[in-house]
Amino acid sequence: MVTPKAKLAELDPVWDRILREARLAIAEEPLLGGMVHSTILHHPSMERALAYRIAMKLASDEMSGQILREICDEAFAADPAILASARADIVAINERDPACHRFLQPLLYFKGFQAVQAYRVGHWLWNEGRRDLSYFFQMRSSEVFGVDIHPAAKIGKGIMIDHAHSIVVGETAVVGDNVSMLHSVTLGGTGKEEEDRHPKIGNGVLIGAGAKVLGNIEIGHCSRIAAGSVVLHPVPACKTVAGVPARIVGEAGCDQPALRMDQILGM
Repeated sequence: MVTPKAKLAELDPVWDRILREARLAIAEEPLLGGMVHSTILHHPSMERALAYRIAMKLASDEMSGQILREICDEAFAADPAILASARADIVAINERDPACHRFLQPLLYFKGFQAVQAYRVGHWLWNEGRRDLSYFFQMRSSEVFGVDIHPAAKIGKGIMIDHAHSIVVGETAVVGDNVSMLHSVTLGGTGKEEEDRHPKIGNGVLIGAGAKVLGNIEIGHCSRIAAGSVVLHPVPACKTVAGVPARIVGEAGCDQPALRMDQILGM
């Protein structure tokens, strides 16, 4: 006989694994019991746990955690794709980041994951026409996480932002699925133009630390941008670019650079 708990695990294996890892974390470090219970084990679903985590991180004297939780709950109920993307992000981080050993870690500790999920709620608010509230989410994410993603930007699923310090993503930027980027990446404009002015990043792209991609240019699928590069021109699919300004220096090195996370340029 299949128990309700087994059915839940089958339907939501990511959340089931997080629950198991949460209990293990408390067994290994009892001092974390209060935080792990309030953040994970107290909640009946990943939706409620994620809403709680975002709210506790972004709460301030200007906006209470309770109000922020209600906003997140509303967003998740209205758009299930937000939670599907969050689960894909957790799996991506666990697969690509050698410092991530549990699904639990992104939800509890990794500001890159937390900032992207806060962005997803802000993006939903933006699309609902609730622009001032979406700007509040952007502002607080920038203040708390050091990650500044405009709520109008379009970001896919399976995203890993490693370390996530000083990330900037502009208003008209588009980021595809299964993209990996490291700290200090900017997806920015080149001036004061107000129309479509930010990069379009294809699926499976790897963007190294400190890279700046500027202007309304297309970065082809499964390409690789070396650390510290300044990219001002379109990049074909499956190529590696490096330098200031960046130029093509070779092939991408593999069919999925964002998954391999190989940042060494072959000579």
